[in-house]
Amino acid sequence: MRLNLQPNLPAPDDAYAMLLAAHEGLSKAESDALNARLILILMNHIGDAEVIREALAAAADPPR
Repeated sequence: MRLNLQPNLPAPDDAYAMLLAAHEGLSKAESDALNARLILILMNHIGDAEVIREALAAAADPPR
């Protein structure tokens, strides 16, 4: 499996709204903890160390 950086969500605005709603009312620390848990859950779902490595590299050097 290779990292897919092309648009892949059928309703990206809805997905973003879900993410914002999950953070609503949380403190900065609670929001950071939620993000950390979500990242770990999604990394586990991906299950491929190379894809995760590519994703980390892409996130560390976003396009300008």
